[in-house]
Amino acid sequence: MSLPDHYSAAETGLLDQLSTLRWNRFHTMLVLLFGLGWALDAFEVTLIGNVLGALRAHFHLGSNAMSFILAAWFAGLMIGASGFGVLSDRYGRRRIFLASLVLYGAATLATAFAPNLAALLLLRLIAGIGVGAEYSAINAAIAELVPSRSRGRAAAIVLNFWPVGSLVAALLSWLVLSALPPDIGWRVVFALGGVIALSAAWFRRYLPESPRWLIEAGRSSEARVIISGIASGLTSHPKPAAARAIQRVRRETGSFLLLLRHYPGRLALGAALDFAEASGYYGLFAFLPIVVLPALHLPPAQLPLFYLAGSVGALVGGLAAAALLDQLGRGWTVGGFYLATAFGLVAFSSFTRMGAGPIMIGFALVNMLATGSWIAAYPTFSELFPTALRATGIGGSVAVGRIGAALSPFLVGYVGARSMPAALIMLAGFWAMGAVAILIWRMRGGVEARGMALERISPEFIANV
Repeated sequence: MSLPDHYSAAETGLLDQLSTLRWNRFHTMLVLLFGLGWALDAFEVTLIGNVLGALRAHFHLGSNAMSFILAAWFAGLMIGASGFGVLSDRYGRRRIFLASLVLYGAATLATAFAPNLAALLLLRLIAGIGVGAEYSAINAAIAELVPSRSRGRAAAIVLNFWPVGSLVAALLSWLVLSALPPDIGWRVVFALGGVIALSAAWFRRYLPESPRWLIEAGRSSEARVIISGIASGLTSHPKPAAARAIQRVRRETGSFLLLLRHYPGRLALGAALDFAEASGYYGLFAFLPIVVLPALHLPPAQLPLFYLAGSVGALVGGLAAAALLDQLGRGWTVGGFYLATAFGLVAFSSFTRMGAGPIMIGFALVNMLATGSWIAAYPTFSELFPTALRATGIGGSVAVGRIGAALSPFLVGYVGARSMPAALIMLAGFWAMGAVAILIWRMRGGVEARGMALERISPEFIANV
């Protein structure tokens, strides 16, 4: 099968070479550096849940105020994913995945010095924008830089650094909050997270621009040099040359209207999968500090223990998704995990009557399934968009998902105050929506992209999907 007509013979050769390269030390370094950034994103996301108990006491917050802290974060994610997704398609992946780390690292460091609740909310919004930018740029870049036969597994391995970051955040929060007064401990944790994130940005500067994006921008000579370096296993690449605005893109890019007009099915699938997992996943994590902690009268320093158990389960689930994506395929893996998570949450609802220990075990098991679900989902919908609109498509999907993530803590707080099992059953409904979405996609003939080159997945090849 040939590539689209807008590629020249030389460009087709470069793209085929990039798709069929053997795995080497460059790809390993790529996974590690993107994974480190993703771990820091997870650290940032999980951190707020771990210290919510301390923030509640320090700022004298009720459940609604705590939900506003989470909502500010999710609003930032939505802005960052959608806005920086467009910028990533317009100006390249590299600029965005460097800027994103600097932005949220600086905001996290500044959060340690927040004097009041208003400042805290503003800084959580800014940090969320930085992490949202990561969602778009990293998922686009990892899909475009690894060989086709390893794309699903490599993307899932990068995403598996998320539970590692969650585990570190929970462990660090538990140690610091146990050793220091709560009023000081939460500030120390944020300061450490910010410093680590800013340090990671320094190492990421060695990563190259996506050759696929450069080819779309009419800069094939630069793409050829980078592909040659990747084939040789180089782990340090020169900074891309600056280009005039007119040279940055060959075709119209970064437009949500284009996505809606030409790729509605793919965008709908991405939005549905992300809305389902974000509503269910962040609702599950809000369930602990907003519902469980007050109901069981646990001290704030014990909450990170729940997240430690959940992070262990998450790592198991994420590794399982990484193993299955390139074996069973995208449809079976995503659908199976989403459906299992829905049933798992229904079962978990019976654990809420058994005390702190069973709740911790149930949370770890459910988080195992939930993490496997979203780790399988991101590579699945990221690869469906053409290169010129990939980050925009990812950002649009994530932005829709963050709407659910922002609303879910309020719903969990409202329903959970009346019935803990009912809150979990509500979350199960979100995951069931994702299972239905992938089922409809496959029943309508949606592409199964396992092992296919990205250019052969793009809508130029798949009519009416």
